Amino acid sequence: MINLETLEKWLLAPTETERLEFKEAKQQFDTSKLFRYCVALANEGGGYLVLGVTDEPPRRVVGSQAFPSPSNLNDIKARIVEKLRFRVDITELQHPDGRVLVFAIPTRPVGQPLSFDGAYLMRAGEDLVPMTPDVLKSIFAEDKQDWFSLPARLDASPDDVIALLDTQKYFELLKNPYPTSRDAVLERLQSEDLIKRTVQGWIITNLAAILLAKKLDAFSFPLARKAPRVVIYKGIDKLQTHDDKVDNRGYAVGFEGLVDSIHSAAPQNRFIEEVVREEVKMFPKQALRELIANALVHQDFTATGGSVMIEMYSDRIEISNPGIPDIQVERFIDEYRSRNERLADLMRRFGICEEKGSGIDKVIKAVEDFQLPAPDFRVGETRTTAVLFAHQDFRNMSKSDRIRACYQHCCLLYVSNKRMTNQTLRERFRLSESKAATVIIGATKEAGKIKVDESESSSTRYAHYLPYWA
Repeated sequence: MINLETLEKWLLAPTETERLEFKEAKQQFDTSKLFRYCVALANEGGGYLVLGVTDEPPRRVVGSQAFPSPSNLNDIKARIVEKLRFRVDITELQHPDGRVLVFAIPTRPVGQPLSFDGAYLMRAGEDLVPMTPDVLKSIFAEDKQDWFSLPARLDASPDDVIALLDTQKYFELLKNPYPTSRDAVLERLQSEDLIKRTVQGWIITNLAAILLAKKLDAFSFPLARKAPRVVIYKGIDKLQTHDDKVDNRGYAVGFEGLVDSIHSAAPQNRFIEEVVREEVKMFPKQALRELIANALVHQDFTATGGSVMIEMYSDRIEISNPGIPDIQVERFIDEYRSRNERLADLMRRFGICEEKGSGIDKVIKAVEDFQLPAPDFRVGETRTTAVLFAHQDFRNMSKSDRIRACYQHCCLLYVSNKRMTNQTLRERFRLSESKAATVIIGATKEAGKIKVDESESSSTRYAHYLPYWA
């Protein structure tokens, strides 16, 4: 979130960084020049163009009358999309010394430099210039490389590596003693391909930064955009926001704190509290942990402009990540396929992820223990979402809710080398009679989600059931 506090920090920056560009623009700002800066900043990994601020330190707010009305701002946003084919967010700040406009410019697609009027632009000091052949060559080669191997920081000194990465946390998570020398620390990170030695210094890879960064925004705009965002709403919709924050730490560094903060912010599960007479949060911590870890590990890191989102409502929590899964959502419990195996391997060694394919079953088991509706896994055009629901009485569950719960219960038992029966489903829903369970099983069979285990009794009363794919 960009606000006056953000602006004050930017004003104190010693130089215009690769992510910041200041312009006075007191009266106006040429539209063609705006397009060119948007392209140049996008080519450099994205950043912010700030109008109404002097570009020479000590910087001060002078105010800008560029694009003075809301209709002007909406018009220029539409023109940027039409001309440049990407979206730019604009924030208007009312500083005591004048109006400031902040254009938040996304990074270009991986392996694809952007051009304006036939020129691939980048910045050189105060000027915008065509990209040099070596810069263009490195960009075109990006999509042929593993994202995690790409550099997050070039030419870093040993002190830079220690300052930017939480190396203490790395050894702590692996349960290894911290080396007695800095060189030994660097050597260990190098052996994991987290950093690479060059003639000019050290390369810190994206993998190292995304896991161990003390602050992701200390690296680049694209990496900062990969930070998970947590939004807590006051009701069942997005109309009122209670809290909105970004966890700026590397995934391994911040994971436990992220899970703890989300779990503590959840409402209480009144139903379980009445039964066991103790305070129990609405969403089981084990389920939150597994779903957040899955979202972080399985996201598409080449997708731009998106991050892992954790959105908590009064009746549910939605955890989503950029990217479409390689397997059907119905097979999440028994199959495993990760597009980010290097990240997943380190996260498992850190104790953050479970072994392959053993996470979603723990989610479903925790949900059943907490007497919650079955989680829902949804695939959109660009994102995958897992939804955990607050407690709901059986009589208030929809038919689709009951079928989903029956199918997941059947899967959970199957991967545990057991079989679902009428009795186990009654226990799942806390039903006192078998008739309702029989109806649910029939509906789930009709939906093609489960089948009768032919190796067992064919009697409806004593039948055993398997997932459709077993």
